[in-house]
Parts: sequence; C-alpha cells; structure tokens
Amino acid sequence: MILEGKRLLITGVVNDDSIAFATAARAQELGAEIVLSAFPRDLAKTLEAARTLPSEPPIVAADLTSEDDTVALRSSIDELWGRLDGALHAIAFAPRAALAGEFMEAPAGELNIAFQTSAVSYAALGRILRDLSPGPGSSLAGLDFDAGGAWPVYNWMGVCKAALESANRYLARDLGKSGIRANLIAAGPIHTRAAGGIPDFEVLLDAWEGRSPLPWDPNDSGPVADAACFLFSDLSRAITGEILHVDGGYHAMATDLRSAQPAAAGEAA
Repeated sequence: MILEGKRLLITGVVNDDSIAFATAARAQELGAEIVLSAFPRDLAKTLEAARTLPSEPPIVAADLTSEDDTVALRSSIDELWGRLDGALHAIAFAPRAALAGEFMEAPAGELNIAFQTSAVSYAALGRILRDLSPGPGSSLAGLDFDAGGAWPVYNWMGVCKAALESANRYLARDLGKSGIRANLIAAGPIHTRAAGGIPDFEVLLDAWEGRSPLPWDPNDSGPVADAACFLFSDLSRAITGEILHVDGGYHAMATDLRSAQPAAAGEAA
C-alpha cells in the first residue's frame, strides 16, 4: 500500500461529503495513520463524521488562523506521534459579501477573514509539517480551485485562491530545503458544504458539463482524494510547487468563441 507507515494530518473534515473526508478515508485504506483537526465550532460535526471512517482517528480542535491554536495543534501531534509525514489543507471560508454582490463593494474586514482562513493558514500548516517532519519525503497538499482567470461566480474567493497558489510556490521553495514537497490540487466543482456557500454554483456545474472532455461527476470526491494520496506518497517524490488539475480536463479546453457573447453588467459570462 502506497501510504503504509505514513502519518498524516487532515484538516477540514466536517461531514462525510467533503473532499477532506474522502481523502481521510482513502488514506486509511492505503495504509496511513491519520489525525484530524477541526475548527472549534465544527468539532461536534467532525466527531460524528470521524466515526464513519474505516478507523476512527484522534481529533484536535484548532483554528489555524490563531497562533495559539496552531502551536497547540503542533504540540498535540508531537505528543501523539512525534513526527508528521504529510498534511492536507482543506480550509477555506469567505463571508457571503465576499462571494456575492458587486466585487468592488465587499467590506475590507470580511475580505481579511477570507484571506487569513483560505490562504495564510496554508503557511501555518506548512510550519507544523516543517517542525514535525522526520526528514526528506514529507508532503504538504492543499485544495485549490483554478485561479488562472475570473469566474462568473466566486469573486474574492478567487483572489484568495490566487494567493494560495502563490503561497504554494513560496512554500515549495522554502520547504524544499528540508526535502518537503508542497503542491495543490485544483479540483472541478463538487457538491460539498463549502460549495453550498457559493452563489449560483450551478453556473460552474453547467460550464463543466458543456466543456469538460471527460465526464465530471460533481457528487464524487474520489478522484480528488486519490490525487491527494498520490501527492502524499513517495510516487510523487520529485513533484513540488505544482498545481495538479483534477477537473476532467476542463482547464485545458479553450472557450468556444463562436458561442461566447459579451455579458451585460451584473450578468454571468
């Protein structure tokens, strides 16, 4: 099994329909030991979801935008295992004002919450892995949504994902000195709790249905979980600073210019 002997931290498991949950389950099936971290207000839901995993893992309550919680999480994993081989960043949040409405009118305070939660926390997770890594071969992975262009929905979360992608490159640079990899997975749209907070999410699903060369199932997190496990495994030992697209090939297809029409102000293009 490709993750035999690996000890992994999985963040973001809130229910059993999340990519984080699918990754946790698949990692256990492939031989890994896991520990979950949960945002404190989600702890009860994480406990419930954890009971349905192949093996119920330990859970640590932690808000990775809090320095105290980050230090406490590191200490808890150190006491539990004494080392950490990999970590999944599956943390993202934006207040509705950052996702809906006029892009330029979003309040600055709410944008800061989105940025801290969705991008800065990735570096915090990188520090935990750096401090607890047993040596070369450890792997940091994060969940992305391709920020190479402006989506008709998503607004400031798209900006946060662009920041996450940039942070990944810098983490690959700095963690590489210790032989630690850092990569992102740009997944296609999947029905998760997070997706439920995106206004007009169906616009993205319609786009994938019309443009993805491979069939895309928005109810199946399995392909993304498998990709994450690949990145945690030694099979990806020479890959870092990468954005791995698991989106049915959508990102590689050019827009059909014959059907493209300018959008009126406020309309999705």
